[in-house]
Amino acid sequence: MFDSHVHAAPDVLPRIGDDATIAGAFETSGHTGFVLKAHYESTVGRAHAVATATGLDVFGGIALNQHVGGVNPTAVAAALGTGGRVVWMPTADAHTQRAAGLPALCLHEPRLGSHSYAIPPVDPSAAAAVDLVLDLIVEHDAVLATGHLSEAECRWLAARAGDKGVTRLLFTHPSYTVPGIQPAGVRHLARIGGHIEITAYQLLHQPQCTPALLARVAEAAGAKLVLSSDGGQPDSPMPPEAVTQLIDVLAGEGLDRGWLKAAAAEVPHELFAPA
Repeated sequence: MFDSHVHAAPDVLPRIGDDATIAGAFETSGHTGFVLKAHYESTVGRAHAVATATGLDVFGGIALNQHVGGVNPTAVAAALGTGGRVVWMPTADAHTQRAAGLPALCLHEPRLGSHSYAIPPVDPSAAAAVDLVLDLIVEHDAVLATGHLSEAECRWLAARAGDKGVTRLLFTHPSYTVPGIQPAGVRHLARIGGHIEITAYQLLHQPQCTPALLARVAEAAGAKLVLSSDGGQPDSPMPPEAVTQLIDVLAGEGLDRGWLKAAAAEVPHELFAPA
């Protein structure tokens, strides 16, 4: 399998293990690799080091949060120019995150002040910066991930990305608390061309999330389904085990196990691996 959403130490939040520990768990479980994500640091160099040390396919990228000033094309150019494979739109500092009262960097260091970010149609002034980010993603054949943007922003971004020629688009856990998109909305997102992520974190930690709801989201995603762990929390299983649990639970809801395994293996690996 290939896990497209993994957190590891060092991080501003506690993690279950560092890069080497997490990579060891993937090696032991027979995974082909994973995507290393951090909300407040580029993971490009870390991913390269782990890949070199283990032989796994490990990819990194950058999330456009407060540490880079939000949607910052310069930060994107640096990350992609050094081998990054993915750009996440604002996550922990998205306006949706703040409205939901979920963690952000300013909560760890209040002297920084509170900043949050949005794109059109919520913040039309961000359009030019988003356009340049999309151009850079196209030039590097990288993955655009929607982060914690709202449903309206996801729809706008998908249309804009399509116009720009982006071919790798991942809607980041759209049924999570943020952005909180219902199965009908997820079905629309899948139709307009992006992959749809469901994470084990949702199953383990999301309030009011049920196996039945995740099964309906999976059905709405269809062939565009991607299953990942979003793991690395001290109170979660190791990421490989978390993905296996997610597959087992969804299979228990009557979904085809072979399809679910592909959504945690070939589908995400093809999405992230360079051509």
